[in-house]
Amino acid sequence: MSSTQHTPLPYYEDHSPGAGTLPPRPWTPSSDAARLSLNGTWSFRLSPTATAEDDAFARPGYDARGWDEIPVPGHWVLHGHGAPIYTNVRYPFPVDPPHVPAENPTGDHLRVFDLPGDWPDGGDAVLRFEGVESCARVWLNGEELGTFKGSRLPHEFPVGGLLEPSGNVLAVRVHQWSSGSYLEDQDQWWLPGIFREVTLEHRPEGSLADYFVHASYDHTTGEGTLRIDSDPGGRITVPELGIDLATGESATVPVEPWTAETPRLYEAWLTTVGESVSLRVGFRTVVVEDGLLKVNGRRVLFRGVNRHEFHPENGRAVDLATMRRDLVLMKRHNINAVRTSHYPPHPAFLGLCDELGLWVIDECDLETHGFGVLDWRNNPVDDDRWTPALLDRAERMVERDKNHPAVVMWSLGNECGTGRGLSAMADWIRERDPSRVIHYEGDHSCADTDVYSRMYAPHEEVDLIGRRTEPPWSDPELDAKRRALPFIQCEYAHAMGNGPGGLSEYQRLFEAHERCQGGFVWEWIDHGFTRRAPDGRFYHVYGGDFGEELHDGNFVCDGLVFPDRTPSPGLIEYKKVIEPVRIEGAETDGAGGADGAVRITNGHDFADLSHLAFTWTYEAEGEAIGSGELAVPPLPPGESVELKLPAPPPGAEAGAETWWTVEARLAAATAWAEAGHTVAWAQLPATAPGAGARALASGEAPRREGDRIVLGPGVFDAATGALTSLGGLPVTEPPRLDIWRAPTDNDNGASWQPDERWGVIWRRLGLHRVRHRTDAVETTPDGALTVRTRVAPAAVDIGLETVYRWTADAAGRLSLAVSVTPLGEWPCPLPRLGLRLGVPAALGDAEWFGGGPGEAYPDTRTAARVGRWALPVDELQTPYVRPQENGARIDVRWARLTAPDGSGVRIEGDPAFWFTARRWTTEQLDAAEHTPDLDPSNDTVWLNLDHGQHGIGSQSCGPGVLAEHRLDATSAEFSFTFSRLT
Repeated sequence: MSSTQHTPLPYYEDHSPGAGTLPPRPWTPSSDAARLSLNGTWSFRLSPTATAEDDAFARPGYDARGWDEIPVPGHWVLHGHGAPIYTNVRYPFPVDPPHVPAENPTGDHLRVFDLPGDWPDGGDAVLRFEGVESCARVWLNGEELGTFKGSRLPHEFPVGGLLEPSGNVLAVRVHQWSSGSYLEDQDQWWLPGIFREVTLEHRPEGSLADYFVHASYDHTTGEGTLRIDSDPGGRITVPELGIDLATGESATVPVEPWTAETPRLYEAWLTTVGESVSLRVGFRTVVVEDGLLKVNGRRVLFRGVNRHEFHPENGRAVDLATMRRDLVLMKRHNINAVRTSHYPPHPAFLGLCDELGLWVIDECDLETHGFGVLDWRNNPVDDDRWTPALLDRAERMVERDKNHPAVVMWSLGNECGTGRGLSAMADWIRERDPSRVIHYEGDHSCADTDVYSRMYAPHEEVDLIGRRTEPPWSDPELDAKRRALPFIQCEYAHAMGNGPGGLSEYQRLFEAHERCQGGFVWEWIDHGFTRRAPDGRFYHVYGGDFGEELHDGNFVCDGLVFPDRTPSPGLIEYKKVIEPVRIEGAETDGAGGADGAVRITNGHDFADLSHLAFTWTYEAEGEAIGSGELAVPPLPPGESVELKLPAPPPGAEAGAETWWTVEARLAAATAWAEAGHTVAWAQLPATAPGAGARALASGEAPRREGDRIVLGPGVFDAATGALTSLGGLPVTEPPRLDIWRAPTDNDNGASWQPDERWGVIWRRLGLHRVRHRTDAVETTPDGALTVRTRVAPAAVDIGLETVYRWTADAAGRLSLAVSVTPLGEWPCPLPRLGLRLGVPAALGDAEWFGGGPGEAYPDTRTAARVGRWALPVDELQTPYVRPQENGARIDVRWARLTAPDGSGVRIEGDPAFWFTARRWTTEQLDAAEHTPDLDPSNDTVWLNLDHGQHGIGSQSCGPGVLAEHRLDATSAEFSFTFSRLT
């Protein structure tokens, strides 16, 4: 007879959220109760397992002089102890919940501190941890306080009876892996450590244990109602409103409401017998009504972004200045909403959202995505043993953040499938705080939610949802409920590498269907850690660069800003697409053009246009020749006005291409931008663009001189017809057809996406290694040099018949007309279609007339402004963390490349073209994994002059390129004229 004894699980593996902690309470940044920061340098020891060392280090008198030192807040893997790990979905350890590997890096932390001389006598004290990953066990002066999990949530312990005036020993043992790790599979770096603040807070007798600010707004009366419940009771004063009342009582007074556009806050004081705290109160009401999410009686449109917490050197230890920098950048780029993916942010971040004005979806610290690849077997959210831990996480989020007016939705978490635990969380939140709506994307039945939320729904499906004609859910009752809910895309437009494309098409749907209340681009920042190359250049690294055995590469770099928080072209595009003011051409008298008009529409949800000043500029060939103010009335939200433009100012040359540029700028400084900051703009053509290059009448016939042919300023190889020099300027690589681009992350796509992954198909077809065969080099009586070629990849029978027809004129210009005819059945669109050539490296300065100043592609072109631009070639590059196609300027009429002495080449195109200049080849760009892999050539600047580019899309985790932005293989004709500059 045998028996089996079950050994209790260790605290880091049991299902519980921990033991010994106090009930959660609000984050209170300003209190007259004493506080002591315990941030700074701590002693540190790393062990390879959870049980390698005993707890002797926690006892007073322990000799830790041989230990290392580490900053708190911080992550030990960023300070020479182990390494970060990046996975998107897969757990980096065997899935056997709640167990974790024996190889469990464990960091012991020690801090010895003295109490300040003015530390109050009496009362109690609490030790507060704002964030520790992933499980902590805590001692003070040798006494164990308890344990906790829930990495992005606060935990407190009572310690008043343990404190000494000096020599207090705080010991914290942190495990990288715990049962809590199964709840934190959140598409980010796994970064263990004490990464948020540690503080000691005095709690006087009669101090606040809890308080809840209820500040609603009645849009029909313009009045706000304030009630603050607190434990213990006290008194609330709002001097600006003349409010002085006891907690638990209500006052209704006229107020200015809080919105993300008008973030009006009132300073208030909550006082009990033991403590006084300052509060910032914002009055607003959030409801779902008539199938819409409304704030203060009005539908809101989220122009949002998902934000992980990240710093390229400090990981998730993000300081207040960086948080403010993020939010200021968001506001300057017209972003009005943040989803705190996939956990509650540092609490100070929400205070900044209150102040600066952003709607917030506050998301619980919960994701179990790795169970999805296992068909959701043993998913913790559908296992009652885990429900206390899930509820603990929901409670800690809500209780910490409930007093922020910016928070309009509670999110249960992210990508957890479905289960009873989620329903329990929703029930608890709804009972505790009925003033906000509940969000969760993972259950498309919307059984527990107040909004219908999706990720990466393609445009056509969003259109159906907007019309409330989406395919029905299997349960008629749930289908009826869901069809009546407002819709958001909690993630869309995956901003990985070059992209995302298709933003403007999404925005048109959000504006056309009132049910579609916007979305949140994935995501804010590339999570690339800073590293220095041997040559001293800084660059950023991603998954796999730390030797991880399991990783998801650069999928962690999918943000609108680069790791150093420089805006990417995607952010510039997003700002333009989501402008809250629409400026369009109008024709009040049917004349248009110089006698036309402009229509201004206020797209704000709440603010009128009185905070903006409007200006016009009249430009000819990209040069401003006149400007002035445009008087626009203070339109209320949703209203439009048509205004006559002034008469065009004199000064434009006959036949010049002219444009009106109308801008809306801040009339006065705000907390996030100076006066004059551009909020919205548009360009309206005053005259049609003129014709560009033409096949020129020959000034002289081509003549053969030995093994070369001379045509005007051009010298050609007689055997191949390749241009070798232009007016004495060496052509380091002759112009020839180019169809390859270094695939973008969106070209390569994601394996789980249903659309074709064109980058993979292009490479399989061999488009990166096409061959050029010269079939004929002919001189014709009309003075032209014609070169007939076939361009095709190996092993397939498709190709492109390409004819180059060169002519010259007496002015010394050389013109090239190109005709392209597809051969065979092409199974895919082309990456690009145009010419590639090389010019001497000395031609390092670029100037062009066309779209700029940044890059643009067919479906990322909204922010391209027609003008005359100039940049060094080196600054034309976009430094995506993983190098890929970049830097194309759109709608270029002419471009020129010059050396410091002004010599060089000018290129005109017909029709307008894409212009790219680089000091490396496309092949080198394609092969590079990090920016230092690109070594600038000392000999050549490579130019691409493209007749067409395939769109970008967002297929790295979303839909592919829309049909209208595909570059299909069809017959094409285009031309360029080359002039030597001396």
